[in-house]
Amino acid sequence: MARFRTAVKASSAVTSPAVPDDVRPELAELRIRAAATLDAARPDAIARRRRTNQRTARENVSDLVDPDSFAEYGGLALAAQRARLTQDQLIAQSPADGLVAGTATIGGTRAMVLAYDYTVFAGTQGGMSHKKLDRMLALAAEHALPVVLFAEGGGGRPNDTDMPLVAGLDTTSFRAFAALGGLAPRIGIVSGRCFAGNAALLGLCDVVIATEDSSIGMGGPAMIEGGGLGTFSPEEVGPIDMQVKSGVVDVRVRDEAEGVAVAKRYLGFFTQAAATWACADQGALRGMIPPERRRAYKVRPLIEALVDTGSLLELRRDFGLAAVTALARIEGRPVGIVANSSQHLGGALDSDASDKLARFMALCDAFGLPIVSLCDTPGFMVGPKAEATGLVRHASRLFAVAASLRVPYFTVVLRRGYGLGAQAMAGGHFHAGAFTISWPTGEFGAMGLEGAVRLSLRKQLEALPDDAARDALVAEAVGVAYERGKAISMASYLELDGVIDPADTRAWIVRGMTAVGPVPRSRRFVDTW
Repeated sequence: MARFRTAVKASSAVTSPAVPDDVRPELAELRIRAAATLDAARPDAIARRRRTNQRTARENVSDLVDPDSFAEYGGLALAAQRARLTQDQLIAQSPADGLVAGTATIGGTRAMVLAYDYTVFAGTQGGMSHKKLDRMLALAAEHALPVVLFAEGGGGRPNDTDMPLVAGLDTTSFRAFAALGGLAPRIGIVSGRCFAGNAALLGLCDVVIATEDSSIGMGGPAMIEGGGLGTFSPEEVGPIDMQVKSGVVDVRVRDEAEGVAVAKRYLGFFTQAAATWACADQGALRGMIPPERRRAYKVRPLIEALVDTGSLLELRRDFGLAAVTALARIEGRPVGIVANSSQHLGGALDSDASDKLARFMALCDAFGLPIVSLCDTPGFMVGPKAEATGLVRHASRLFAVAASLRVPYFTVVLRRGYGLGAQAMAGGHFHAGAFTISWPTGEFGAMGLEGAVRLSLRKQLEALPDDAARDALVAEAVGVAYERGKAISMASYLELDGVIDPADTRAWIVRGMTAVGPVPRSRRFVDTW
């Protein structure tokens, strides 16, 4: 596919290309119709995109795919409105029926590209575009093609009067797109307004990449007002700040260009190893855990130092803040990273963090990525407020997902490994994965040491005369418990596979991946949440 170019002109009329006199009439007609689908034929529509600082659907496709690799399907489709518009009007107003679709290669990888065109009836989904979409999804399923979806626009188009239907509830596209889950990666990119049918497709994607100007919702302003729920602007319905915190958006980007770049990076994790790589001095890991046992620290610099330089791609950063989920590479090989963040709830796993971890683990498992778990947690969050979120079910989801994992699972305890939360971070228990090792800073117990001591010494503490005496007894007992629960002691009871120098962590992971080998691929279910 030649790189698409745009030309902004004063008129919205379709300009026919010059056709040599010796070209047969049918070929001349084809050239005229094909030219009408391109951006250069629609200057007014392109000008509107420029006013919102957005690119056209075709520009986004061109930026995404390898040069000359795009084969467009259904480019001559017109909206199913022949009863109300002339053919010339349809050619001018509904190129490709608002869905640019086709096969291509992206970084050498075969892929399917679907791009809704907001300049065509506000990106709504017409009868012909649904027919086209179903054709493309069938091909994607048959050939296990990754799908990149540019989702911008609304839902069903009410003006497609040529279609003999009442409500269109037998539309097969959403189930067909859902059926691709676990077969090949599905990447959603959204800029601008994405509501109803477009949002339903977006929510089925394995990763959602959204720009700063995005607004995403299952119902747009018209649907909300029609339901008697008030009047809102599109930007109020589901703005980017809301949707990154809610967990709908995985990666927040500045604009469509960055969104496309992230999509290419994401796809690369599931298709190929990197030929070259570099990493930070691993000796730096030795000083990244604070000497004060209960002091919080930033775990992301630690992860960045551990993995290949520049390879980290974090997902859902602003959701489930007690956990970190990211794709990365180690010696060029793609892995999934899960970690606790002591800066939020001390790294305790609440409902959101549990959901975030479980879904990411399932995603890695579906596409054969080994999982590296960096554990530093006091356990699952406790208390009435946490339980009101349905924590019992959310926490248990981690064990349910872990029990079905086929990919290698490597656990490295950085500091705290307490209770059920630590077991969940280790894939269910400390002997569940390919290995469970600890840095020398590791400390372990069935629950937090201070809490366990106070619970076991309750009667003795109540019998003491003052707080000073009680504090002294607690400090002494915690010291004893720490000695018993420190990493070296755990390893001596074979509850750990080893205690290592932090600088050797990468080497352990590489040896682990080599030892277990590749995982056979078969389709796996990946939940949307």
